[in-house]
Amino acid sequence: MSIIPLSTLIPDQNDFLAMSLEDVAGVLMVHLNSYPDGGNSVAQLGRISQENFFEDSFDRFPYPDQIRRVLLEAWSWLESEGLLAREIRTLGFFITRRGRSINSRADFDSYRKGGLLPKHQIHSLIAEKVYSAFLRGDYDVAVFLAFREVEIAVRQAGGFLQELVGEKLMRAAFAVPEGRLTDTQLPAGEQLAMAHLFAGAFGVYRNSTGHRYVPTQPEQAAEVIMFASQLLRIVDRAIPATTGIKQ
Repeated sequence: MSIIPLSTLIPDQNDFLAMSLEDVAGVLMVHLNSYPDGGNSVAQLGRISQENFFEDSFDRFPYPDQIRRVLLEAWSWLESEGLLAREIRTLGFFITRRGRSINSRADFDSYRKGGLLPKHQIHSLIAEKVYSAFLRGDYDVAVFLAFREVEIAVRQAGGFLQELVGEKLMRAAFAVPEGRLTDTQLPAGEQLAMAHLFAGAFGVYRNSTGHRYVPTQPEQAAEVIMFASQLLRIVDRAIPATTGIKQ
């Protein structure tokens, strides 16, 4: 594999300076991953020389000091993300296992999306269903699947029929005071608020005919999925231990 020149990855200099730090870091990571191990001054014996990169390599590119500084910022960002790491006894760096997976802008975009929705922080039932769709950018599908898991869990926990769906299911499950998932230890006002919370969530994000509101940005979709995860954890706490629905 030949080295991918920075000049092919970096757009017009003014555009480059306007790029976000994360986007610059993606360009830099793809470039560093393209170095063969040996036969050059930057990558030798599994080590990346930051000094040679910013001195020897840059002699071939007529970039001003301002762009050098932007790339230094991006290098520091890659370190903080665990994509580059320092060697113990040398001044060199190495590309981590996570960093090795980023060989294109698409790879980096997937990495950034994954960071918006940490898999270990969402309910395991939701993570299993939605994570791949989220990384693909299918945000409407990911949100739909997340709320479907909540709906399935509520139906199973309360022993409701398949015909009862969406808002009506939530109202029945958390009805005050006789709902099968209603926490009677809470004040009556909070019990009612819980019913509104679940029914409102399904009214906005998921109902029997599909979405009324579809997030179009990864940040928005991640927030909605995390909300669904929280709802599912509430259902878990409402389930008697003998029913056996686990996280």
